[in-house]
Amino acid sequence: MNAPAIRIHKPVREQVSKEEWQTRVDLAACYRLMAEYDMVEMLANHISARVPGTHNEFLINPYGMLYEEITASSLIKIDLEGNTIFNATDYGVNQAGYVIHSAIHAARHDVDCVIHTHTLAGMAVSAMKVGLIPIAQTAMRFADVAYHAYEGPALNLDERERLVRDLGDREAMILRNHGLLTVGATIAESFNNMYRLERACQLQVTTLSCNTEIRLPPAEVVKHTQDGFKTGVRRRWGLLEWPALLRKLDKIDTSYRN
Repeated sequence: MNAPAIRIHKPVREQVSKEEWQTRVDLAACYRLMAEYDMVEMLANHISARVPGTHNEFLINPYGMLYEEITASSLIKIDLEGNTIFNATDYGVNQAGYVIHSAIHAARHDVDCVIHTHTLAGMAVSAMKVGLIPIAQTAMRFADVAYHAYEGPALNLDERERLVRDLGDREAMILRNHGLLTVGATIAESFNNMYRLERACQLQVTTLSCNTEIRLPPAEVVKHTQDGFKTGVRRRWGLLEWPALLRKLDKIDTSYRN
């Protein structure tokens, strides 16, 4: 697959550090995996990754390319002020993407990857007053999920302070009447968090559709389960899965590595 509107005069791989190129490959893979697992909404939404060795630069998708078209070379590098540092495409950056991702990258130095989605299940749960219900183990992992009230399509810079405040030190947040957001110390961890959060939302929508009384475990069991899923308690989630997910992608289409 050839990515559209890519201006290549000199290979991007030769213009960036080895570490940045690896991050570009992993981030492009993350976009492709989101498409593979149907966590996309056409051109909307965004995933970002901090440029290795920097505190104020991150990579994000060109606004105009589908997730399934993203390649390592097509990712745009910008700074926290919104200045474009490197762009090999004819596209720009989505304003909402800049607002949300710059806020978190600036405030959370423990976070290298941020994912935001508008899935049907995620949007459905975001509109439920009850929030995310600890129906099963998958959902108990996010028993302490953050919530952020809807303020519009995240175009105003002053919303960044409230996004950061509401997220706190958590790995997942439900944007009310909007969608889902996860973060991670690596791309692999953030993707794993989003995959699991999305599954928890799908589980809730499915369960509530059954029109039957729901049995929930005791609060102390939910808390114990949630504690066991905290980062590093047993292992760092997503790292074991990532090589397998890349193998899956490589069987489908290796062009994300371009």
